[in-house]
Amino acid sequence: KRFGPSETEVTFEDLSRRWKADTRALSSYSKIFMHEAYQQIIGLGPVVLPLILRKLQAEGGHWFWALRSISRENPVPDGHQGKTQLMREDWVRWGQERGII
Repeated sequence: KRFGPSETEVTFEDLSRRWKADTRALSSYSKIFMHEAYQQIIGLGPVVLPLILRKLQAEGGHWFWALRSISRENPVPDGHQGKTQLMREDWVRWGQERGII
């Protein structure tokens, strides 16, 4: 039985908090996505997909680049590109269909 968060969950939450704090006032997507903490999250690989998807589902956020980079998929149809709420729904559905969340 596991009672506390895994090392990966702790690392993800720490990186996620740092990324959000450091990029909150930025408008440049390239600076947001190239932030060291965001890149480190991507570097954690597929093990963080459920964590990202749950965070996206609960809080929203700019997780689409990381999801595409890690999964090498894009479930967002052309008509939904740029429409954050629809993109969020597409990714959550993708995760649910695959049993990731």
